[in-house]
This record gives sequence, structure tokens and C-alpha cells, in this order.
Amino acid sequence: MSTPSSRPSYAAVLRVPHARRTFAAALVGRLSYGTVSLSLMLSLTRSTGSYAVAGLVMALFGATSVFLSPYRASLVDRHGPRRALLPMALLYAALLCVLAEVCRRPGTPEAVLAVTAALAGACTPPLGPTMRAVWARLLPDRALLQRAYSLDGVAEELLFVSGPLLVGALVAVAPPVAGVVLSAVLVAVGTLAFVTSPMTAAPGPEGREKNDGPAPKGRADGQVRALLQPVVVAAAVGISVSAVDLLVVAYAGERDLGDGAVAWVLAALSVGSAVGGLVNGAVAWSSPTRARLPFFAAGLGLCLAAAGLAPGLGTLVAAVMCAGLFVAPALTTAYLIADEGAAPGFRVRAGAWCNTAVNAGGSAGSAAVGLLVERLPLPVCFAVSGAVAAAAALVPGHRRAGSARRAGPISRRRSRASRPSRVSGRP
Repeated sequence: MSTPSSRPSYAAVLRVPHARRTFAAALVGRLSYGTVSLSLMLSLTRSTGSYAVAGLVMALFGATSVFLSPYRASLVDRHGPRRALLPMALLYAALLCVLAEVCRRPGTPEAVLAVTAALAGACTPPLGPTMRAVWARLLPDRALLQRAYSLDGVAEELLFVSGPLLVGALVAVAPPVAGVVLSAVLVAVGTLAFVTSPMTAAPGPEGREKNDGPAPKGRADGQVRALLQPVVVAAAVGISVSAVDLLVVAYAGERDLGDGAVAWVLAALSVGSAVGGLVNGAVAWSSPTRARLPFFAAGLGLCLAAAGLAPGLGTLVAAVMCAGLFVAPALTTAYLIADEGAAPGFRVRAGAWCNTAVNAGGSAGSAAVGLLVERLPLPVCFAVSGAVAAAAALVPGHRRAGSARRAGPISRRRSRASRPSRVSGRP
């Protein structure tokens, strides 16, 4: 399959044969991740009448989903999307339906809810990393791949904004468990359409390479070093961005601004991230990805530190929006570096490690900032959250031996139809 012979652009990415169908199918499946958390939380609180129990069950669901992500990704790397992703998605959807049923019955033992939620989380299909692996195989031109990853990141950002809105509309006319069932349907239908696309049905040469045994020590060490920088930066971005949620709530509470002000500030963060992602994808960078990543991480950290000094709501919105400009570019660049450093047969896992880092960092950031807000002034808390991202910028980048062909500056040349193609949080 070849890339279009047009100037690298978002339209050129979507003109790749079958790209629109495959990308749309992946987005349908990934919309499930934007709807399931709120639906499940509402269902659990209505079923148990306890926020503590609901929080514990959600923590188990999130923990198994996040920390088993690299293992699930390794199954996709070894067996391909059709043989690994589809059974995983169908089992996940079935367990969500079981969870909806037990939530529908008041008085269900807490242990049953916890075990069912943990099992469902353990089966979460890695649609995001797999879609990025497909983009990387299809687009040999790094400029097009940068645009594909940016488009993917912005679309994912919009999914996590529109998902809760969809749930809000649904629970106005139906019980919350309907949102859990909807999440199951979305992931099953989206994954089925995704794996039956010609883009994923026929693996390329790298997809056929098996990784049945442990990697040699030198190769494994090189893989770890190559992933260190993107994974650390992804974790730092997760920590810093998740801290913003609670810090903005505390800021509004100190000044009696109301919940509406919080919504505006967090919306500004999402808008900034989307704009930053689109601009990053459109720029023909001359510097290599490993040189750009520290810049994005440092920019995020400095903007967050400045946000703590905002004298009023308007200034805070502007500062947080500026911070958002660096979020999507940092994550997109981290995924690009992970793909550049990934050995054949490890691409989905490389992306999954970045996903895991973002999600784990988000959980850690929420917990840590909750402790800090009660002990330190808000400007100091903002500065600490920014310092985490800035510190990640100091992590040196390492290339995996043998990856020089794929790494390096993104080409400014136009894609050629005759060039051969090759196929690289939140799940």
C-alpha cells in the first residue's frame, strides 16, 4: 500500500487507501473509553449508595486496565490485531455487560462488583497503540506519520470531551447502566470494523515476525534506553495535567468563582491541547524528535508554574490554554520516539508503555496534588506540578542500535506513490 503523492498534510494522511475507514472504526471503539468511566461511576454509586465503594471499584477497574496494558499489547504484537484484539474486545464488552447487570441489582455484594470490574479492566483492548502501530507501518514518510499521530492525538482528546457529554445526554432518559452497555457496544462494533479493515487484516513483514522468546540482554537494554525518555516525559505530562484539575477547583474555591469557572478553565486546557496538536502536526520540523521532546515538556512546566501566579480568572484561562499548547505535541512526539526506537514486533508494546505512563502518571498526580493542596499555597502547588514536567525535560534521549534509518529529522520531501509502505493514554 502506498502513500499519496501529495504534499504532506492531514488530508494526505486520510487519502491513504482505507485510512478513513480504519481510523473511523478505531475512533468508534475508543469512544467507549470516553463513556465508560462516568457511566460506571454513576452506576456504582446508584447501586451501592457509597462513594467509597464506588471509588474502590473504579480504582480496581483502572488499575488492571493501566498496568496490564503492556501485556495486552504484547499479545497484539505477537498474534496480530485480528487474532488478539478482537477476542480481547469481545470479552471486555461481555464483562461490561455483566458489570451493568450486577450494578442494576441493588444489594449486589461489593466483592462481586470489585472482581467483575477488575476482570473487565484487565481485558481492555489497546486500540490506541494498535492504531498508531498501523499508522507507522503504512506511512514510511516521517512527515506524514507526524501528521497522522497529531491527528490521532487531537481526535482522542475530543473523544474524552464528547464521551461524558454523550453519557450526560443518555442518563437524562435512561439509567446509568445504559451507558455501560453503550460502552460495550461501541468497543465491540468499533474493534470488529477495525480488525476487518484491509489495513489491519494483512500484516506486513514486521507484523509476521514472532517474538516467542526473551530478547538478548543487549537488545533488551537498548530497547529500555530508547523508551526511557518518551515514557518518563509521558508520565510527567500525565502527572502535571491531572494535577491541573484539582488545582483549578481549589483556585476557584479560594476566590468563590463557582463550578462554571472550573469548566471554562479545563475547557481551555483541552482547546489549547487540540490547537497545539494540530499546529505541531502541520509544522515541517528540521530538528529531530528527541531534541523537540524536552522543549515541549519544559514549555508545559513553565506555563503551569506561571498559571499559579494568575491574579484572576481570565489570566488563569490564558495561562492554562498556553500550557495546553504543549500537551498534545509532547505526547505525539513521545509516541513518535517510541516508534523510532521500537524493534520489529515491539511497536504496539512501545506505544502501550507510553499510554501506561500517561495513565499511571495521571493517577499519581491526582493523589499527590490532593495532599499538597492541603499543605502548601496554591502558587507553590502549581509550581510543583510544572516542575515535574520541566524535570522530565532533563532526561537524555537514547536511540536503539539499528534504528537510525527510521529515526532522525522528519523529511521535508514530498511522499511518492512508488515508495514502499510499512506499518506503530488511555487504551
